[in-house]
Amino acid sequence: MSFPTGFEKIVRRDEPLAMHTWFQLGGPAEYFAEPDDPDQLIDLIRRCHEEGIAVRLLGGGSNILVRDEGVSGVVVRLVAPAFAKIDVKDRSITAGAGAAMGHVVTTAVHRGLAGLEALVGIPGTIGGALFGNTGVPGSDIGQWTTQATVVSQTGEVYCRGRDELDFAYRRSNLDELVILEADFQLEQDDPTELAKRMQKHWIAKKAAQPMGHQCAGCVFRNPRGAGAGELIEEAGLKGTRIGGAVVSDRHANFIVAEPECTSQDVLRLIDLVRGQVHDRLGVELERELEIW
Repeated sequence: MSFPTGFEKIVRRDEPLAMHTWFQLGGPAEYFAEPDDPDQLIDLIRRCHEEGIAVRLLGGGSNILVRDEGVSGVVVRLVAPAFAKIDVKDRSITAGAGAAMGHVVTTAVHRGLAGLEALVGIPGTIGGALFGNTGVPGSDIGQWTTQATVVSQTGEVYCRGRDELDFAYRRSNLDELVILEADFQLEQDDPTELAKRMQKHWIAKKAAQPMGHQCAGCVFRNPRGAGAGELIEEAGLKGTRIGGAVVSDRHANFIVAEPECTSQDVLRLIDLVRGQVHDRLGVELERELEIW
């Protein structure tokens, strides 16, 4: 398959995807594109649609496992400054899809805007956070979202207002190909108090999750009324290993990829954990991790 002409400066062939994900696993993308701005992105999407080339969007890579054989079509990553703008006006923040979640949270706190501080320490980009309605118990990004600008599979751009948005636990109806940017309406608060609350959330999150140097990812959604990690631990699965993939001994809903790990190791361990939790506790775990 040949790629449409005119994008030679932004498209690479056989790009290793492991370096772009938290697991640091998996094969290459057939094509890998990093457009310079929204207009170039939209042109790329339209041309790929005309040529029948599949397009995938990669955010921060914290919630994706790439299979060992890699990915066909084109993988697009929005890392140019044009996709990471953060604008503040009164109680409203507009953030581009490529803006880091942590940067948006700290910007809000420094400007005395409350609502997002509990989401500190959550990796990834705003686009990925909106798609999966990133959150913690009692707070998620969807509850503060007032509108989102999106791009369809055919390259059409349109704005979806609050009445068109639906957010649930780790889900949203923002299923278009690209989320370009979103608006968040927050609440005024004292920046010093917000910073203290943010720090508490940060400390608690880092104490409960795998060490920062480890290649790891959160795997399952929490079933209603229970934590997936607690269920996995109750089933006696902490430390369970297949190949180089290990259930974290700090938080059982994380799988750690050791140096010799493959994506297939992780997939086999996911299946084992899901089967054991069902057999021992009667609970069917639903995977949160996206598999490419």
